[in-house]
Amino acid sequence: MTDDDRLTRTGEIGPAERLAMNRTGSFDWDLDTGTIDVDDAGLLVFGLSSDAYDGRPETLVARLAPEERTRLDAIVREAVRGGSVSYTAHFPIPQADGSPHWTHVQARILRTAEGRAQRIVGIVRDTTAEVTHSAFLLELERRREVQTSIVERTTNALSRAVTVDDVTAALTGPGGLARLGADGLALGLVENGSLNVIALSGESLDVLNDFRTRRLDRGLPLAETVLSGRPRFVSSFASLGRDFPELAPYLTRLEFRSACYLPLVAQARSLGGMALFYRGRSSFNADERNLALGLAAIVAQSLQRAILFDEERELATGLQATMLPRRIPEITGGEIAVRYHAAWSGRQVGGDWYDVISLPRGRVGIVVGDVQGHDTHAAAIMGQLRIALRAYAGEGHAPSTVLARASRFLAELDTNRFATCTYAQVDLTSGTLRAVRAGHLGPLIRHNDGRVGRPNLRGGLPLGLATVFGDEEFPETRLDLVPGETLVLCTDGLVEQPGSDIATGLDALAEAIRSGPPQAEALADHLSERLWERWGSGDDVALLVLRRTPDPGTPRAPRIHQYIHQADPQGLSDARAAVGQALRDWGLPELSDDAELLTGELLVNVLLHTEGGAVLTLEVLPEPVRRVRLSVQDRSSAWPRRRTPGEAATSGRGLLLLDALASRWGVEPRGEGKAVWCEIGPEPAVADVASGGR
Repeated sequence: MTDDDRLTRTGEIGPAERLAMNRTGSFDWDLDTGTIDVDDAGLLVFGLSSDAYDGRPETLVARLAPEERTRLDAIVREAVRGGSVSYTAHFPIPQADGSPHWTHVQARILRTAEGRAQRIVGIVRDTTAEVTHSAFLLELERRREVQTSIVERTTNALSRAVTVDDVTAALTGPGGLARLGADGLALGLVENGSLNVIALSGESLDVLNDFRTRRLDRGLPLAETVLSGRPRFVSSFASLGRDFPELAPYLTRLEFRSACYLPLVAQARSLGGMALFYRGRSSFNADERNLALGLAAIVAQSLQRAILFDEERELATGLQATMLPRRIPEITGGEIAVRYHAAWSGRQVGGDWYDVISLPRGRVGIVVGDVQGHDTHAAAIMGQLRIALRAYAGEGHAPSTVLARASRFLAELDTNRFATCTYAQVDLTSGTLRAVRAGHLGPLIRHNDGRVGRPNLRGGLPLGLATVFGDEEFPETRLDLVPGETLVLCTDGLVEQPGSDIATGLDALAEAIRSGPPQAEALADHLSERLWERWGSGDDVALLVLRRTPDPGTPRAPRIHQYIHQADPQGLSDARAAVGQALRDWGLPELSDDAELLTGELLVNVLLHTEGGAVLTLEVLPEPVRRVRLSVQDRSSAWPRRRTPGEAATSGRGLLLLDALASRWGVEPRGEGKAVWCEIGPEPAVADVASGGR
């Protein structure tokens, strides 16, 4: 007894099923007579009975669609004419009920000794079950691929989310709903006994804005899901309206057919709930329900991490805020703006700081620094060091002494930490800065002509290390800030780009300062937007911008100021050009040539015979007959000496030119240095000369 017989006798398979399993027949095609002999099983495959079959090939394939008949005929002709010994074909045969039955033909071509095709014999088999099963497997695999893709894309998007805002952006931003495989989304978080809907995404969901913040009770489906901890799959909004009457008037305005409400639970803590809405789905099979629950678990884990990060961030930034100055004192003669950006790394706060200190005799102290490390310990040390440095500066010590004492203070804390900083005492009345540097970035200065300079500040070792190594020397550098010029101090977080040399960041900073607005507050915002956001958020940033108040004079008596560095030959040429252009703009073109010549002589004398730069001032005297006054200020107390150059001498004629071209000239003491001035234009009145001029 065969296995089939046993199955038949036990009732596990019936005659119809057995016939379907045995739908394999044979055929013999006589090409000379054009007739095909097909057995009963083969006719059954083609959907014919023996009574209805007349032996012709046309009758056998009469049920095939015209395009299938043409394709089958082409296969046979190619095999016969091409000398093949066999061929196969696979095609559907429509049945009486319209359903397609797939048929597979395997045939062998018998030829004469001369190679002429004489007969074709083969088998024909019903493969409908195989094709159907294969299609089912393919569809199942497609669904699994779709579900896997949804999970992978959602997980990948949320893996980069750090804050709660990042999570909502990943779910509701571009491609968010597509990643979830949904047409709408609502996301709510539990806060202080309320359910706050923090995100609504999808067309028509704005009608639910009335339910953004509600007490956590069972009056709404999302809240009910959160309280019960069980998901709710809704295939009919009508039934949802009956269960939640308050929501019923809004449901008719939603353009969806179904929804699933999912609790968001992580480590046994209920965080909130998520609702997914669908337009084309009216039911949820087991796989779809499991997928929705899996997505809810992924979102819950991401939200838990984000909530923890936001809490840590709030704690860290609160600690940092208590360490920095609560207010910046108002200053006379200038404007100061400060900015602080914390690194975006949870509790990993840094030790960057800034400060503005009121000093005796109307001066002001400015400092920007950075304590080693990125943790709460660094922030605590920063707070202590900032207070100590402020105290030393307030006592009136010189900048070098302030840093030496601050270094000693840090070393005595025994923290194994060091700090870098730049500190300057500023007199805005004269524009004089006395700056010192301890292993920190030097300042940048934007001049009135748009150039951005990097003064060479001699520096000492970082604070703390200087004391440990017994080298507490912090040499002072004097800088001059003319009216309208701007000084910028910052920590390295503003100029360090991951993977790039710091020189690249300094160049970018200089360009941003050059192209930014002149006002201190506006420039600070400009630098923050251009650089801190450009480099990223890996480090803290402290920024201080100081601008000396411009002194343009009046429309009747305009004025410009410009600083020329000793090591900048191009600055001399630029200064002469600026003087000529200013006089032409002020309606005094007839004086521009003489003014340019005298500008060059005055500046060359300073740059050759002193050890620093010079401040050039050009102004129009407010008199009935307008004259031009040039003034060049330097740091040397040695006054110019008139000489008598020989015919072959290449220098010594500067004062002779002043006598020849200027209406009058003179020398005045200015602080630690002097100013050489001259006036060009009509001769002054006799009374004016008698009084000694200005």
